[in-house]
Amino acid sequence: METKISRDMVEKWLKAWSLSRKLPMPVRYKSGFKIEVGEEKQKIRYVFSELNDDFVELSEQINDPWIYLKVCSSPDEVKGKVSEKWIVQPQGYMMYCFRPMKSSGTSLCEDYRIEHEEYNSTTVVKIIAESGEQASIGRIVLLDDLAVYDRIVTEEAYRRKGLAGFLIRELEKIALSKGISNNFLVATEQGKAVYEKMGWKLYSLYTSIVITEND
Repeated sequence: METKISRDMVEKWLKAWSLSRKLPMPVRYKSGFKIEVGEEKQKIRYVFSELNDDFVELSEQINDPWIYLKVCSSPDEVKGKVSEKWIVQPQGYMMYCFRPMKSSGTSLCEDYRIEHEEYNSTTVVKIIAESGEQASIGRIVLLDDLAVYDRIVTEEAYRRKGLAGFLIRELEKIALSKGISNNFLVATEQGKAVYEKMGWKLYSLYTSIVITEND
């Protein structure tokens, strides 16, 4: 069952997201938030905790490409409120686990090693294969009483080996070492199944729309 969406929770997650990606902090924009991302194919992102008039009005005002509007709502609900100039992106899932995760008891094969890096309030954990290739990587940001997980990726050649689950638990150890067991992230369709096995639950559907370059 979905939980009532907290604007404060969305703001805290966005702050952690910005720290992880070394971007400016989010600023308030009406009932939502704005982040200057500055990338070629993501100039700005606006994030709203609910599908409301502020979101719809902004969608009508924007005509420039690569400005993302994101909202805690389903794709069908969003499609019904915005014009056809907007392209709906693959479904995202805000998820939470406000307790220690379920453990599978798996360990890392001796063919791999772990590396750590720290910046801002972020710790990066990498799993490196015997060949020296990066097999998996993820980040955790500790902000107040919340641990936010970000950009967790396992390379195609190393998938289905249990690396993602092991990596997430390594990130969790960092949070638990600071007494934090409130965990939060946005997952893809593929990642959602992995997190559910570890006890994560759906917080909200998360839909993104963007205008792309004209052909």
